[in-house]
Amino acid sequence: MNERDAYIALNMMAKIGPVTVRVLVSAYGSAAAIFEVDESDLMSVNGVGRELAATIIRQRDEIDWSGEIERAESMNVNLVTFVDAEYPAALKEIHDPPLALYVKGTLESRDKHSIAIVGTRRPTHYGKDVGENLAFHLGRAGFTIVSGIATGIDTVAHRGALKAETRTLAVLGGALDCFYPASNKKLAREVSERGAVISEFPFGKKPDKTTFPMRNRIVSGLSMGIVVVEAGARSGSLITAHQAMDQGRIVFAVPGRIDTSVATGPHKLIRDGAVLVEGIDSILEEFDCLIPSSMMKNKLSPKVELTDDEQNLIKLLENGELGVDTLIRDSGLPAAKTNAVLMGLEIKKQVRMLPGRIVELIGKM
Repeated sequence: MNERDAYIALNMMAKIGPVTVRVLVSAYGSAAAIFEVDESDLMSVNGVGRELAATIIRQRDEIDWSGEIERAESMNVNLVTFVDAEYPAALKEIHDPPLALYVKGTLESRDKHSIAIVGTRRPTHYGKDVGENLAFHLGRAGFTIVSGIATGIDTVAHRGALKAETRTLAVLGGALDCFYPASNKKLAREVSERGAVISEFPFGKKPDKTTFPMRNRIVSGLSMGIVVVEAGARSGSLITAHQAMDQGRIVFAVPGRIDTSVATGPHKLIRDGAVLVEGIDSILEEFDCLIPSSMMKNKLSPKVELTDDEQNLIKLLENGELGVDTLIRDSGLPAAKTNAVLMGLEIKKQVRMLPGRIVELIGKM
């Protein structure tokens, strides 16, 4: 058994994770050596003990790692282990990097410039618009967009990246052959064609309450920073944000309406020190010293695409600045929709908000 095969086999074992494997590799010098030592040797390693040693010995004889490799090949899935050159360098920096990744699509060196966008599965219109617009413009600036392909904010983040024709990575909370949610299977195919759908779980592993936190550490671990767009007080997105903090990543939070429960999470993150997102520049400015200037040259697209609602608000503002309440009344749009459209226009650098909830076109005096 070579080192790569050993990592694939260890990843398939129950009750042995990345931290334990790291301890064993340190003790024996390689992952392959774990398959050669006897039970008493395993028991002598600090933190292993009799029960875990017996579990490892039993599973060594039961794991069909060669069959797993054959199945991956038949499904056009690339198995990327900790010792492979394609393994993302950013993931190696975290406390518990996955032993192996099941990759449908491709991992590329430019993915080192990645930003994760996450949030609630039940976003408002405002949240959907902001999430998609941020993904679109960050993608245009050269970032790979990472998310978890769940319903809600994850979905619009991937769609924004696809609309920008940039790379996007989707990390699953279960095995590739146990895809969840089923409603996003078509989106997953599109993501794999422009980036990758990724899982650390062996074939047959269904998602459950334990797998999503594990998924979240990969979402943040792949990224230079993470943007939270709408999240309740107990949202999994907050778990991802705190994991990102522990990993030394930059956490961004988009403010929301104070009368919506999905604003609770981002507002708490802002109070705890997350970067307040007031537009695309709030994010780009944090990376000015970390990414090449050549990558930033497209951060403002010369051709800005506007929706019908955005064009209507622009037309109302052509004769001068207006209050948000006036825009709501004159546009005929609901208040929540108007606020979401205005946020999109701010991100696209078409309008700016002035004190007193006054809006003006950028470039107008």
